[in-house]
Amino acid sequence: MGPGPGISYWLTLRSGRCHSLPSLTSYQFTESTHFLAKSLAMADVVQYRLERMVDELDDLERRGLFTRHEISEIVKQRRKFEYRLKRPSPLKQDYLAYIEYESQLDALRRLRKKSIGRDEGRERRVSKKMKKSVSDFSGVARILEIYRLAVMRFKGDIELWFKYMEFCRQRKNGRMKKVLAQVIRFHPKVPGVWIYAAAWEFDHNLNVTAARALMQNGLRVCPTSEELWVEYLRMELTYLNKLKARRVALGEDKGTLVRDHRDADEKRWINENKDLFMPLDGEVENTDGSQPENMESQKSVDLFREQGLRVLQTIYSGAVEALPSSFNLRQRFFEIVEATNLAQSDDMHEKILSDMQRDFLVDPKYWDWLARLKMTDSVSKDGTSEDIVPSQMQKAIQVYEEALKNVPSSMIFDLYTKFLMDMIAPKKEETRDSELPSHVEHYISHLLTVYEKAEAMGCLTEDIAHRYVTLYLQLGKLDEARKLAAKLCSGKLSDSVQLWLLRISVEIRCVTRNSFSPSKADMLSIFELLKCILTKVSALESESLWLMALKFFVNQKHYFDKLVEIALISVAKDGGGESGFSLPSAIINLVIQKDGIQQAREMYKRFLALPRPGLVLYQNCIELENNLASVGDKDSLVNARKLFESALATYDQNTSLWRDYYSMETKLGTSETATAVYWRARKTLKDSTALTALPDS
Repeated sequence: MGPGPGISYWLTLRSGRCHSLPSLTSYQFTESTHFLAKSLAMADVVQYRLERMVDELDDLERRGLFTRHEISEIVKQRRKFEYRLKRPSPLKQDYLAYIEYESQLDALRRLRKKSIGRDEGRERRVSKKMKKSVSDFSGVARILEIYRLAVMRFKGDIELWFKYMEFCRQRKNGRMKKVLAQVIRFHPKVPGVWIYAAAWEFDHNLNVTAARALMQNGLRVCPTSEELWVEYLRMELTYLNKLKARRVALGEDKGTLVRDHRDADEKRWINENKDLFMPLDGEVENTDGSQPENMESQKSVDLFREQGLRVLQTIYSGAVEALPSSFNLRQRFFEIVEATNLAQSDDMHEKILSDMQRDFLVDPKYWDWLARLKMTDSVSKDGTSEDIVPSQMQKAIQVYEEALKNVPSSMIFDLYTKFLMDMIAPKKEETRDSELPSHVEHYISHLLTVYEKAEAMGCLTEDIAHRYVTLYLQLGKLDEARKLAAKLCSGKLSDSVQLWLLRISVEIRCVTRNSFSPSKADMLSIFELLKCILTKVSALESESLWLMALKFFVNQKHYFDKLVEIALISVAKDGGGESGFSLPSAIINLVIQKDGIQQAREMYKRFLALPRPGLVLYQNCIELENNLASVGDKDSLVNARKLFESALATYDQNTSLWRDYYSMETKLGTSETATAVYWRARKTLKDSTALTALPDS
């Protein structure tokens, strides 16, 4: 392939600029001239940028990486992207799309270069041709320039800045330091910026001093950032671990990292006058005047551990001062101390625990964390009952009991019972096929005692009560669960829908335990229980109860009709609602499945006759009639129109309702009815922007 055709081949941008203009007024001519001047200026800038790409494009063709046709397409795409960026208000997506295109193009270039390099028949010729040239650098340089333009236009977009930095890091570009300085200047209050900059200095440049300075500056600007404090500590300890690994790798027993308390002059004098010393017990001292290795190790101090402890103490003190009420920060610091082998780490360990007890004595989360800490080394990841260590379990229980003395609250009982359930809740197969271990039975008994204590202290919440009853069900004690649920539902939790749902499900399990067809007395008992709660709470709050009741009595016409009467009263009292659960719709869906469309129509007419039936009910009824009309039922189309008109009498500003009405008339009605609905909507809707939701006629 011959040399490239030059600029005239690739760039044809200046043609077609001058055209004859029609006769214009003075003002129009001025405006047109101004617009044309701006367009020509934009074209000049784009032309200049494209002309700077000629050497790269010629190089790509000369090296056989792209064909002439492909390069023409590249010029076309770049011209399009360049014009987008020169618009008065370019979008962020314009920059990202350009970057994505250039990234894929550069990846393709590298792939083709590698493929050509593997061509065995052209080794000598390729060895000369595949040396680094302008096309190997221009792609990355262009992407960096696009990123620079993007972040300068969208300075507040921190996500875009991180993409920019990540690209610089991956390509190991020298612009990284400048980019970091810019992002810190624009976003000093973002902790992640300081962490990213320090990590780059620490990992890439191996400059611990610069990384430490960045972290400290970040903490001055963002002193309340937990993540910044934790990452600072991790960085310092990582550095110490690297120093330790270096000493181990080099086999250094002494040196700058190990302090020898003996003075250097004293050691030299002993070495020079070693003949003056006579061992009393026959032991021979080393020729260099040093003591045996075991004594030497006793007198030397390991500087990493000592320095690490000082670092930890300093950072911990600063973090506690900046965030005195952050329990999560103390917890993370404690975990780091646990995982780090530092000199006198036990003292630091106890100090953190002591400070946490002092500052978070009334915080239930602290007691829960402390109790679970006792079980950290005794329970495996799956947390099954076989892994429980009784001694550790007893320590955790003591922590919770102490918590109840200091903070007697529902939260403590909630955490206490959850902990016990997590540790000892029996599996279903355990309760059926085998007996529980004796220590597990003991803790189950203790859990029941805790539930009783919570009830006696008035700390029984809805969730705790639900778990209380559920425990009996898991143990297979259905009658005990039934009695307990009845007692709890008659107390201060009598309005708890969740508890009533559990109680009625237990009652249903009891009456169907021996027979699938409950007796009349059982049916009446369950209905009375449902009636007791359904008349207390609104239909929206008791959705799950209503669905259970309707499903259970769907084939019992007598009780189903009574439920419908209760539903009518509830909807009349509370309204049908404009969104969410619709009780009338649930009843209508069951009726249409059981009795057919005519009965369903009679049912929805009863609910629509109530005040405030709700938009959801209208929409469901319209959908029902619309589906029937679409299969040729003419009565359904008439009914759907009536439903739309009735709904619009109340919800005339609902754009979605107008759109559905217009859509139905377009598909099933005539052009006249559709047009009439469209112009009524335009007249009724006051918001002009809402009209865009309607399709144009």
